[in-house]
Amino acid sequence: MAAVIRLENGRQLSSRVQQLSITGGLLDHTAYLEERTWAELTLYLSSGPVRTTAEMLFPMRAPLSYRQPFRFTSVGTEELHAVDREVNEWLKRSVTPRPGDPGWRLPRYDFET
Repeated sequence: MAAVIRLENGRQLSSRVQQLSITGGLLDHTAYLEERTWAELTLYLSSGPVRTTAEMLFPMRAPLSYRQPFRFTSVGTEELHAVDREVNEWLKRSVTPRPGDPGWRLPRYDFET
């Protein structure tokens, strides 16, 4: 999922959302943003764009980019519902078997000797 970070000085950065929850998430982008930077964050969810404000947390170096956790600082009710629906969709997709995939199975433990 795509995201755009707009900083207080008007600079915009494109980013990819790696993880998402109703309290924040993890972004993957090429620029290093200082910890505690506040920004307007636009998330492009499957239901449409959602604008929030977020605080950037301590970034981690990835091989070709930075992984930066963030927390929402201001989310409206409608935006929160949209994020919640998106998170639930991700969860459904992660546990729903795909065609040709045997799906989840309990691990087999053979205690026979």
